[in-house]
Amino acid sequence: MATTIKTADEIKKMRIAGQLAADVLTMIAPFVVKGTTTNELNELCHNFIIDEQQAIPAPLNYHGFPKSICTSVNQVVCHGIPNDKQLKDGDIVNLDITVIKDGYHGDTSEMFIIGKSIAGERLAKIAQECLYLGIHMVKPGAQLGDIGEVIQKHAEKNICSVVRDYCGHGIGLGFHEDPQVLHYGKKGTGQKIEVGQCFTIEPMINLGRKTEACKVLNDKWTVETKKKVLSAQWEHTLLVTEMGVEILTIRPGEKIERYINHS
Repeated sequence: MATTIKTADEIKKMRIAGQLAADVLTMIAPFVVKGTTTNELNELCHNFIIDEQQAIPAPLNYHGFPKSICTSVNQVVCHGIPNDKQLKDGDIVNLDITVIKDGYHGDTSEMFIIGKSIAGERLAKIAQECLYLGIHMVKPGAQLGDIGEVIQKHAEKNICSVVRDYCGHGIGLGFHEDPQVLHYGKKGTGQKIEVGQCFTIEPMINLGRKTEACKVLNDKWTVETKKKVLSAQWEHTLLVTEMGVEILTIRPGEKIERYINHS
C-alpha cells in the first residue's frame, strides 16, 4: 500500500478540515432528539457546512450518495441515508460527518442515544473505548495490526463483535486513501506507521458474539447487521506525530487528549 506523508502545509489544512468536521457534530448535538428526522439533521448540517463554514459536505454525490451526512440508526452499521422517519425513544444513531475545506478532508462520527437505551448506551460506550484504545496504539514504528488487535480484544471481551467488511482509511486530498486500517488483527503485523500519515480509526462494533456479518440494502448504501443486532461506531481523523498522535477531530468534553505522546 502506498503511504502519503503530509507536508507541513497539508497538515495545516488537515487541522482546519478536522476542526470543521468536529464543529459540525458540536453544532448538531442539541438537535438529535426524539421526533427529529434524520433528513432534518442532514439539512441542518448541510446548511452549516455550506453557509457558516464555507466548506463542502464530502458525502454529497460521492459515488452517487444522495445526502450530505450519513445517519445510521440502531442495526444500521454505516452509510445510512437520511430519511423522514422520526427518531424515537430507545433509538441509537451515528452521525458521520466529512467536511472538505481547501481540498482536504476531515472525517469524524459520534453516537447519540435518544431517551434511554441500556443496551445502546453500553454498546456505544464499548465502541468509544475501542476507538480510544486504538488511538493510543498510534505512534511511529508501531504497526497497523497493533490497532486492530487492541480493538478486537476489547470488543470481544465485552461480548461484542467487530465488523470486518469496513475499516478506517488514509485521508487527505482523497476521502479514502491508503492505508486501510482494520479494526481486528494481530499485534506486530501490517504496515508500519510513519510520521506525517493521516488516517481514520472508526471501529464498527456489533452487540453480541459472532454478529459481525453485514448486508447492504437495496438502496446500495445502507449497511445493516445480518442478525438485526445494534451497531455502534465512533470515528476520528488522526495525524501521526514524532512522539505519537494528534486527534484532528477532537470535540470539547471528550475523555481523551488531543495529543498523545509516547516518550
